[in-house]
Amino acid sequence: MRRLTVLLLLVTLFVTTGCAINIYKKSPKARAKIEELSGEVAKLSELRAREREDFEKIKRELEKKLKGKVGLAVGERGLVITLANNILFDSGKAKIKEGALPILDKIVKVIKHRAPDKNIGVEGHTDNVPIKYSSWKSNRELSTARANNVYHYLVDVTGFPPSKLTTIGYGQFRPIASNNTAGGRAKNRRVEIVILPQYPRRPIDELEKERWAK
Repeated sequence: MRRLTVLLLLVTLFVTTGCAINIYKKSPKARAKIEELSGEVAKLSELRAREREDFEKIKRELEKKLKGKVGLAVGERGLVITLANNILFDSGKAKIKEGALPILDKIVKVIKHRAPDKNIGVEGHTDNVPIKYSSWKSNRELSTARANNVYHYLVDVTGFPPSKLTTIGYGQFRPIASNNTAGGRAKNRRVEIVILPQYPRRPIDELEKERWAK
């Protein structure tokens, strides 16, 4: 693992330069703890790398099945499946359009087959244009209602396990493009279905901090 190689190089640097952190000058108990943490870091890094490979495979399968109808990206958040707002909803509405249902069905089928153990986040997003002609009080309420309706379709119609799903509406507060242009606002109006990682970056970072603190 490249990460582990970097850590080993850092250890060598500390030893050869006489820096304060030198594992050979630690007590036996401290050295044992460092070795234990090093093993945990290596194991988590390997699991995380395998998980990312799995996400890439799921991404390629969805690309074949959906043929550009959704956005797909693998990153720190996991595998993010982005559905443009005009695919799912009419303007100012939260009812899912009939034409979007086959797309959701294909997404669910792949997730059930390829990632049945993973938790899924459903996130609603809007642009920053204030709501004027709608029953919704704010963009946040609209985005929350849209995320919840996707949730209910996944659970009630496709049989997706509700214990694996969480929903949230961010309104206009997490844009991915500028709201100063029509094109940017269109990109910001979206729902994201996120296959969440089981092995995120944060635990590895915490282990490394604890390791060098010993």
